Amino acid sequence: MNDEDLWATVVGQDAAVSLLRSTLVAPVHAFLFVGPPGAGRAEAARAFAGALFAGNGSDGEPDAEGAVRHRRLAAAGQHPDLVRVEPDGRALLVADTERITLEGWRSPVEARRKVIVVDRFDTAEPEAAASLLKTIEEPPATTIFVLLAEEVPAEHVTIASRCFRVDFPPLADEVVAAAMVADGMDAERAAVLADAAAGSIHRARLLAEDPALHGRRNAWHSVPSRLNGSGAAVAVIVEELRAMIDGAQAPLATRHEEELAALAEREEAFGSRGSGRSELVGRQKRELRRLRDDELRFGLATLSRVYRDSALTASEAGLPVDAAMDATARITGATGDLVRNPNEILLLQALLLDLPMA
Repeated sequence: MNDEDLWATVVGQDAAVSLLRSTLVAPVHAFLFVGPPGAGRAEAARAFAGALFAGNGSDGEPDAEGAVRHRRLAAAGQHPDLVRVEPDGRALLVADTERITLEGWRSPVEARRKVIVVDRFDTAEPEAAASLLKTIEEPPATTIFVLLAEEVPAEHVTIASRCFRVDFPPLADEVVAAAMVADGMDAERAAVLADAAAGSIHRARLLAEDPALHGRRNAWHSVPSRLNGSGAAVAVIVEELRAMIDGAQAPLATRHEEELAALAEREEAFGSRGSGRSELVGRQKRELRRLRDDELRFGLATLSRVYRDSALTASEAGLPVDAAMDATARITGATGDLVRNPNEILLLQALLLDLPMA
């Protein structure tokens, strides 16, 4: 793998890639990649690490074969000097930052540097944030930290100020669709997947394996026409929607089973010590939570689009649009509530009871 192939793994983020490549000659000790999952920040972290390991900076370069190995392993997330730390639950805890500190002070194994990628930095609890700040302010000479975050909360601005920030905005639908076409998909289906993926190539590729996507979209689209103001109707609709979200986990569950089977083969060949089973199981649980949140966002966005279209039609006919616009505002509020990990049933029931028929 050459340098261009390495950076080509970061799709649709030319400005971020250009900025990162310019820092390779004299990289700072901490970087902050801000953007939603699926927009390329994780791929950029791996590519950046691979470029550093391959010697693109002032430390000189390894031989050509060694550079290719560094890039290939880093791009696959398998380099021994690329350490990824992600919280097991919904927040980064002190235990996680203790691991970050410990890993940071360990010497690199193969490269001249070590890169520690801290995912979901924005979820750090106060004590964990204080611990992480101390580590970043007193960094080991051979370690570079890359913090990944969807946004920077006000309580974390001090840590952010110690980092070189690189933004990864959500990918445009056209970029996601083009990536799917490059994967061999026809343009029409790629456009549908891009619309449902909300700027995430990861989600688009997962949805490509899901034959029930159209049915779920049509179900959410039909919700306003089924509302009649009764709790009974809402209860039926919510149960149907939750069953579909459960079914949407099937492609990811299949992928998880394949990962576990491959891990079991490695454990049988080399033993279970250091196999990373707990890390894999933890990551799979987080991916399932993320999928449910993504499905709810997708459904709520579809629902909001129905009311926006209704408002546009009413406006063109000279009719009142207040009810439809109020509905979109309520849906936006419910989407924002997802960050609090609400009960899905209660969230949907409360929302649908407040929405008008359309």
